[in-house]
Amino acid sequence: MVGLDLKLLRKHIVTPPTKYEQEYLIGFRGLLVIQAFLWMFLQTFAPSTVYASYDVGGPHAQVIVRKVFSVLFWNEYFLYGAFIFLSARSIAIPYFRDPTPAVIARSLLTRSLQLCIPVAICLAIVKGSITANALNTIKHFKYSTNNLSLPIPYQFPNALSYWNSVFNLFWTTHGFRSQSGSYAFPTQTLWMINAVYIQSYTVYMIMVIVPYTRPQWRVQFGILFVIAAWWCNSWAWYTVSGVLVCDMVMHMDLKQNALMGIPVQYRSLVWRSNDGKPRRIPTWFVGGLLLVGGLLMQYLWAAYRPDLFFSEWRIHSNPYTTGGLDERYLLDHISARDDVYITILGIFILLETYDVLQRVLQNKFLLFLGRRALSYFLLQSIFAYIVGIRVFEGLRSRHVPHDGAVMVALITCIAVTVPAAELFHRLIVVPSRYLSHNFYEFITS
Repeated sequence: MVGLDLKLLRKHIVTPPTKYEQEYLIGFRGLLVIQAFLWMFLQTFAPSTVYASYDVGGPHAQVIVRKVFSVLFWNEYFLYGAFIFLSARSIAIPYFRDPTPAVIARSLLTRSLQLCIPVAICLAIVKGSITANALNTIKHFKYSTNNLSLPIPYQFPNALSYWNSVFNLFWTTHGFRSQSGSYAFPTQTLWMINAVYIQSYTVYMIMVIVPYTRPQWRVQFGILFVIAAWWCNSWAWYTVSGVLVCDMVMHMDLKQNALMGIPVQYRSLVWRSNDGKPRRIPTWFVGGLLLVGGLLMQYLWAAYRPDLFFSEWRIHSNPYTTGGLDERYLLDHISARDDVYITILGIFILLETYDVLQRVLQNKFLLFLGRRALSYFLLQSIFAYIVGIRVFEGLRSRHVPHDGAVMVALITCIAVTVPAAELFHRLIVVPSRYLSHNFYEFITS
């Protein structure tokens, strides 16, 4: 306890680095935590209920559940897009509130440590727990249940490959999915950390010029940037859209203007009402139209033409399949999807406009989960594979019915994941935050 500044420690534990973050964004992240857990568990134990699943021919009841509920409640591709959009929407908030060199410098340095330390420990847990016996259990489970959607984790051969995997997660700038760190992670979704981290530098480059440019120019060039990034099939179009929404909320009075409605005009061409004022389209109509349109597109792929689900990426400039290039594109890449983008845009137009939606997301339960989102993301799939699958296999060997074994596995996964995530948050995530900020204070003092 010698030399420990308890007040400083308490400050970093109680107040997160993004202390200027609007709380409804944390609540939205908490909502994503619930969806991510549902997706992870159902893909593992009931894959026919999962959106865009390879197991399209499962039990009829599961197929109905997939077509009705999966798009709304456990949508894998919505989760990818929402996390990247929300990250970009949140990162710039402290700098926009206080646009000084110290704020940007602190953000650049602390973010890498706050992500790298928990991820390194998570992969160490993976290396220690995914043993040969564990892999055999997972493989037996996969083939006995005929689960085509369940990925088999890659086993690190030695400590050097583990360290290289951690390094690559914070170094790779494209092809995020095709790296050993993500392949070793159960569900093979750790590439999301890589994508969020790399895209944060796009946010930094944009936000430092915001205080020195005209709002109109930022909107116009931001839209051009989004179109160019979409054409290049880069996650940057989600990222730039998130930054643009943040800029409009904090510098352009988005909520006040949106509540008045969207005027129907282009330069000098104005559609006016009888009293001479410009006619305005209600914002709820525009946001609702985008939201419903995006969801209808996703329901189309889920229920009517699932064979067309992967066709959209072919119109981008990125996927070349001639000359041996990108022949494994669908296996090694996760594309940013148009339908998900439209859905997220509709959600945030409504969310940034109406207080009632913000208050709903600011309830204590969602805020609690949102502040622990990283811990749940890193741990929940590990316990599902190491504990949940073993429980399921043990029950099935004792002739327990399949549905009963799945229910017991669900209860077990929740019972193990919740306290483990809380411990991970308090023992790893919060101290890494404390360490990163104190390291910054040390090198700048």
